[in-house]
Amino acid sequence: MKPMRSFKFRAFLMTILGLSLIASACGTSGGGSPSTTAKESLTFGAFNFNESAILMDIYGKALEAKGYTVNYKANLGNREIVEPALASGQIDFYPGYAATELEFINKGKGEASPDAQATTTKLNTYLTGIGAKALDPSPALDANAFAVTKATADKYHLAKISDLAPVANQLVLGGPTECPTRPFCELGLMNTYGLHFKDFKALDAGGPLTKTALKDGSIDVGLVFSSDGGIAANNFVVLQDDKHLQNADNIVPIIRTAKLNSEITELFNKISAALNTADLTQLNKSADIDKQDPGDLAATWDKQHGFTK
Repeated sequence: MKPMRSFKFRAFLMTILGLSLIASACGTSGGGSPSTTAKESLTFGAFNFNESAILMDIYGKALEAKGYTVNYKANLGNREIVEPALASGQIDFYPGYAATELEFINKGKGEASPDAQATTTKLNTYLTGIGAKALDPSPALDANAFAVTKATADKYHLAKISDLAPVANQLVLGGPTECPTRPFCELGLMNTYGLHFKDFKALDAGGPLTKTALKDGSIDVGLVFSSDGGIAANNFVVLQDDKHLQNADNIVPIIRTAKLNSEITELFNKISAALNTADLTQLNKSADIDKQDPGDLAATWDKQHGFTK
């Protein structure tokens, strides 16, 4: 499961171990190519789900190829652990999500928007206070989405969320327990799209319970995440957010400014530009469903895109 993003429904209990998890988190380190001159050492962190580990490794392995030493700390936990670890210098980098990072650090002021660049610019006004910076947002996006089976899409002619308006009162919505009161779940669907469902079924946040319920017909519409590899694997249809309910949770690299230089900035911005949601979805499928190693997947992606040899 993924960590709770602000207004996104990853539910994690705060651990009494707190930041001590960072010291005990499993990590590996890698040096630069033997043909390059050794440069600075950085510690990279990731949340406790595969997508975050893959992204950490994509940026990290490309940086190693430039002669830097990267120490990896995957599975650190949720944002309440990872962001303070960056602020305190226990890690130097983590791959974030623009809108969620902003709404976490601004304590839910509602400043995020569907505009990735504007959201990232606003995020940086807060990150300067902890000595960090968000670089260019990637086109790759992992946001809340609503999916139906292909059979349901065909039956009701559904392609976008607004298409649900005439039939929502015949359909059951499934999602996490907090969905009915969340502005980006059922409450948002009501306020933005005018949708009133026949019923709501409390399940999980885009996880196996929701996917199983969609497949067996226990629900008709389910909350998923846009880069989930299970979407294609199950032949689900993600409905277009045509009224822009969701904010810009584009992938964005976040790094301590004390470690940032022009070479890293240029490299990470090129990586972010090369990433896309289709790639991210396939990488997630390979890790989550096909059980391939996130580090191996990242290494292959870097090589295919010319960031390593």
